[in-house]
Amino acid sequence: MVNVTEQKCACADCVCIVKVQDAIKKHGHNYCSDACAEGHPKGSGCQHDGCACHG
Repeated sequence: MVNVTEQKCACADCVCIVKVQDAIKKHGHNYCSDACAEGHPKGSGCQHDGCACHG
């Protein structure tokens, strides 16, 4: 059995890797930030260094 501890943020445009235990969980998916989990309201990004996602 494989125990996954990290995965890519569920936001399609995001390049962030998130620890499963620390992820923002929404609709069965794991996100790195509230902005990604909420679909980037008003074009807000996740604000993590090196990531330019905005939904």
